[in-house]
Amino acid sequence: MNKFTSSTEVDGFVHVPVLMSELITGLNISSSGHYLDATVGGGGHTRLILETFPDVRVTAIDRDPMAIAAAAATLQEYGNERLQFWQGNFAEYQPPGIKFDGIIADLGVSSAQLDLSERGFSFRHSAPLDMRMDRSQSLTAAEIVNHWDEKSLADIFYQYGEEKLSRRIANKIVAQRPFQTTTELAYAIAGCFPRKSRFGRIHPATRTFQALRIVVNGELDSLKKFLDVAPQWLKIGGIIGIISFHSLEDRLVKYAFRDSSYLQVLTKKPIISQADEVENNPRSRSAKLRFAQRISLE
Repeated sequence: MNKFTSSTEVDGFVHVPVLMSELITGLNISSSGHYLDATVGGGGHTRLILETFPDVRVTAIDRDPMAIAAAAATLQEYGNERLQFWQGNFAEYQPPGIKFDGIIADLGVSSAQLDLSERGFSFRHSAPLDMRMDRSQSLTAAEIVNHWDEKSLADIFYQYGEEKLSRRIANKIVAQRPFQTTTELAYAIAGCFPRKSRFGRIHPATRTFQALRIVVNGELDSLKKFLDVAPQWLKIGGIIGIISFHSLEDRLVKYAFRDSSYLQVLTKKPIISQADEVENNPRSRSAKLRFAQRISLE
């Protein structure tokens, strides 16, 4: 496990997990079970798992050292015997000769990453164009925005952001770069839209920022690899539950569960947040939860 970050960074990392009761219920946690939280974030889902039985254990993963540090600090009461951490990309994890009773993954960017302006995930505050979940990697959003060619930009905005104005946005970025901050970029993107489209529920830069974040972190490639190997980490009867936040992720999860020779799909349609959760946490509006169960050794 990599070294933790400073306490100042930990104090700023607060993540609000979604679909908590639905995830824990669907996971069907058993006494003395060992579970994998592949995206621990601030530790909210892991805490719920650990609270179910006094002998339940969790292995917790995250790419972001700040998330690991925050979870370790808030969950220290459970000790090393019940909770272990591994910092890195969940697609690169290799269980040390063990099988899990259940696996969970809460995909995408966390509340903390969005709210900490210096991370550069959000355009609500001016910040450097970063967007790295693991800040030890070299590729940043600034590198993509300021150095990639126009066609490549248009392609990723369309493919990973499902942005219909991808060509127009890419053209404007190339014409006006370099960009230094998130707000500068968001303002330029908004200018590509008709005036009446700039003030809707979704900011016009949202899809482009999503695309940049996905590419910076290689999110979909990592998810594909994870979905391919994770079922093999389960015991027979073990359950995997994955929360996604946009159609690209949900589509991958849906078809990976359906096509896996190891799994039986438990949710024909995704579970979504109830009205009270959406009211208390608007980010849960787009969350979709799917479950599958390990049924085969082959």
